[in-house]
Amino acid sequence: MSDLKIYNTASRKIEAFKPSGDVVKIYTCGPTVYSEAHIGNLTAYIYWDLMVRTLLANGFRVKRVLNLTDVGHLVSDADDGEDKLEKGAKREGVSVWDVAEKYIDIFKRDYSELELSQPAVWARATDYIEGDIDAVDKMTENGFTYETEDGVYFDTSKFEAYADFARLDLEGLKAGARVDFNSDKRNVSDFAVWKFIKPGENHAMRWDYLGRPGYPGWHLECATIIHEELGEPIDIHTGGIDHIPIHHTNEIAECYGAYGHNLAKYWLHCNFITIDGEKISKSLGNVYLLSDLDERGFSPMDYKMWVLSGHYQGTRNFTFDSLAAAKQRRLNWRNRIAECYQKDDFKTDTFEKVLAAVNENLNSAEAFAVVDGNDLSLDDWKMVDELFGLKLMEDSADVSEDIYKLIADRQEAREAKDYQRSDEIRDKLAESGITVKDTPDGPIWQYIY
Repeated sequence: MSDLKIYNTASRKIEAFKPSGDVVKIYTCGPTVYSEAHIGNLTAYIYWDLMVRTLLANGFRVKRVLNLTDVGHLVSDADDGEDKLEKGAKREGVSVWDVAEKYIDIFKRDYSELELSQPAVWARATDYIEGDIDAVDKMTENGFTYETEDGVYFDTSKFEAYADFARLDLEGLKAGARVDFNSDKRNVSDFAVWKFIKPGENHAMRWDYLGRPGYPGWHLECATIIHEELGEPIDIHTGGIDHIPIHHTNEIAECYGAYGHNLAKYWLHCNFITIDGEKISKSLGNVYLLSDLDERGFSPMDYKMWVLSGHYQGTRNFTFDSLAAAKQRRLNWRNRIAECYQKDDFKTDTFEKVLAAVNENLNSAEAFAVVDGNDLSLDDWKMVDELFGLKLMEDSADVSEDIYKLIADRQEAREAKDYQRSDEIRDKLAESGITVKDTPDGPIWQYIY
């Protein structure tokens, strides 16, 4: 039995993880594919990659589904406004389908460059429209919906537990309702599970339902995909803290309304990052993509190292100074691996300590401290690399026989006080990204970058 413990948003406490079956069923809320994901968006997927790798390190089998929202997500959490895919299509002068394809490809590229665990299923929202319609039919049959001029709405007053997950103050919501509150809604917390397209409205993605063209409400896809791909209740549902009060609360309601089941056993939510103390915003000019980091000399692994140096629930502030420190830390780890190639191997229990730290609510920061403060064998490093997905072993391969020959030649030149020859060999080694550290036990080669 695993010692893994995780913080469950549903109970607001850390709990021992106990899966429901032989395979851990996980659902991750994915991106809305109307623009390129910035580093803040990508942070969540790094944390959930750690979660998957931790489960695997503990001997669990995992099936994870990650959705791609290519329809139905409006520009705000409200039920009115512009669909994000339509917004992207207008911005770029192409079709909504082209926008979706473009940014799905870019997201998957970034996902791979970050060495993130591939989900068992990439679930595109548009592939589940029939399931969405079936779910709305079931909610209606079960008495949870009503129809208005602009859509089909979930009646939250029919689901007594609606406010429980997010600890919502429904009376306060009523008191604070905006002047332009949709008067056709019965309750301020009601939400659209299906939207009708108004006559003359330009909305390219449309499907017929109840005799009218429309599209699914943006919460609905997740409940549908989970039902079809995993079956509820699932073990773990992940997302950002911004999903708690509306999106995940509505998913829970839809699942109960359609299928009469609890949606998930454990809910994990990560916090945001800020940049130089500010919220990420185009108006502030602090929206950075992975490609922007590359232009400044930082790899995706440097960024992943920075993310995992903190805790997924913590408030994180990104600076390029902190990213540079993460890059140096990763280089230090690679050079410790290099030293393992050059000395007699040994056995330790360090990886067990690393895993024990991560098992305490995915505490990668504490696990990194264990790595920094203990000796690791080559086997330890391989398991650490598998746990964190930092490409340490791939980027820390043993050098060739030719390099070892050059190091030996340099040592002979030094002993012969032929410093010109020694410096020439040093420069040649540097061209291969290698430097040599002279120690009382002899020369040790190290990576420069």
